[in-house]
Amino acid sequence: MATTIITKEQWAESEKFITKLKEVNIRFAQQNGRMRLAHTETYGCQQNVNDTERIRGMLDKAGFGFTDDAKEADLVIYNTCAVRENAEQRVFGRLGILKHIKETKPELIVAVCGCMVQQEHICEKIKKVHDHVDLIFGTHALYRMPELLYRTITENETVVDITNSDGAICEDVPILRDRAEKAWVSIMYGCNNFCTYCIVPYVRGRERSRKPEDILNEIKGLVANGTTEISLLGQNVNSYGKDLDTEIDFADLLRMVNDIEGVERIRFMTSHPKDLSDKLIYTIRDCDKICKQLHLPLQSGSDKILKDMNRHYTKEQYLAIVEKLKKEIPGITLTTDIIVGFPTETTPDFRETLEVLKSVRYDNIFSFIYSRREGTPAAKLDFALSDEEIHKNFEEMLEVQNQICLEKNLEYKDKIETVLVEDVSDTEPTILTGRNDGGKLVTFAGDASLKGKYVKVKITKPKQWSLEGELQ
Repeated sequence: MATTIITKEQWAESEKFITKLKEVNIRFAQQNGRMRLAHTETYGCQQNVNDTERIRGMLDKAGFGFTDDAKEADLVIYNTCAVRENAEQRVFGRLGILKHIKETKPELIVAVCGCMVQQEHICEKIKKVHDHVDLIFGTHALYRMPELLYRTITENETVVDITNSDGAICEDVPILRDRAEKAWVSIMYGCNNFCTYCIVPYVRGRERSRKPEDILNEIKGLVANGTTEISLLGQNVNSYGKDLDTEIDFADLLRMVNDIEGVERIRFMTSHPKDLSDKLIYTIRDCDKICKQLHLPLQSGSDKILKDMNRHYTKEQYLAIVEKLKKEIPGITLTTDIIVGFPTETTPDFRETLEVLKSVRYDNIFSFIYSRREGTPAAKLDFALSDEEIHKNFEEMLEVQNQICLEKNLEYKDKIETVLVEDVSDTEPTILTGRNDGGKLVTFAGDASLKGKYVKVKITKPKQWSLEGELQ
C-alpha cells in the first residue's frame, strides 16, 4: 500500500461526475418541483467533521440542498467512526430507523462512509443485515464520492468502495463549512503510531502531510471570507512534515500561520507526547495568535500500561513535558484523553492515573472505558479487572476530575476574558456563547449581532463545565 497524491487530472474525473449529478438533480427538480435534499450525520473526531464538510461541498456543487431532518431527505449519508463500539452501535441503530423510513419512501438513497466501513467485517455486516443501504465507501474513496453516488442513482444498484491503501491526498475537493468565524483545516492525514488499542492507522492509513503552501493558501482563502480562528487538524500534528521533502516541521508551520494577516486565533489538535519538542513549546509561548491551550493525551498514568499501549513515553517523561509547559506558558489550559479498563490495567495501575490527574490538574479530560477493536493487538488480551471493577474505577475518576474542573474554573472569577462569539441560544435569543483563549465555554447576555465578533466578558459565575459572565 502507498500514499496516493490525487492529481488535478484525476480530480477532473470526479468533477465530471459532479456535473453529471447536477444534470440529474436539475431533471429531478423539474419533475418534482423542488431540489433534491441531502442529510448528513457525523460520528467521531474532528477529522470526520472535516471530511463531512468535503462531502457537503461536493454535494453542494452537484445541486443538492440540505435538510436537518432525515425524514425529509432524498439522500442520507452517515460518516462513521471506528474508535469505540458505542459509535458503531449508534450507526446501526440509525440504519434500523432508516429501514422503516425507506419502506414508505423507496426512492430514498442511504449511504454509509468513513472509518467504520473501512473495516471489511463491518462492511460485510452492513451488506448482510442492512440491505437497504445503497452506497458504502471508505475513507480512501472520499474524493471519488461523486462517481460512486452517480452510479448508485443511475444504475439502481448497491455500490461499494472500501479500497485499502495508505491513504490519499486530494487538494481540490470543495468544502462547505457550517460557520464562517472559525474553521478546521487538516494539515495531515493518517497515523504511524499503532497504539495497540487504536484502529485509526488501519482505517485512515499512514501519516501523510499536506504541502505547507496548500495549507497556507486554504487559510488565506478562509480569512478572505471572514474566518478569524483557525484550528489545525491531524491525528498527530507534532509529526507534521516528516514525510515531506522539506525542512519545515509543525512549529515552523505554526509560525507561518501566525504571520497571516487576518488570523486572530490558532488552535490545533492532536499532539502526541512523544513528539512534543521544546521548539514547539517555545513557538506556542512566543506566537501571539496561538491559543495558550494544549490537548495532550495521557491515556494512562502507569508505565506498564503505557508500554502495553505502545505509547513510547513514560509517566516521568510526560510529567516533565507538563512541567516545562507550565513554566514557559503560565496559565496554559491543559486537557487530555484517558482510557480506563485497558485489558492489562489493574487497580494499582488505575491509581497511578488518578495521581497524575491530581498532580497535573487538567482543565478537562475526555475519558472513555476501553473498547475492544477487532484487528488491533489489544483485542487479543484478557482483562485483568471485571466489568464492575472497571466501571467503579471510571466513576471514581470522573468524581476526582469533576472537582478539579470546578476548582480550575473558580480561578476565573472576576477575570475579564476575550471571547469569540459563536452561537445564540436556541431557547433564549438574548444568551450568547463563545470560547476564551483557553477554549473554555463562556455564556453571557448580548445581542445576536455580536456573533462572529470578539468581545470582552467579565466572569461572574464560574461553573463546573462553563463560565457565566457579563458583557463589558
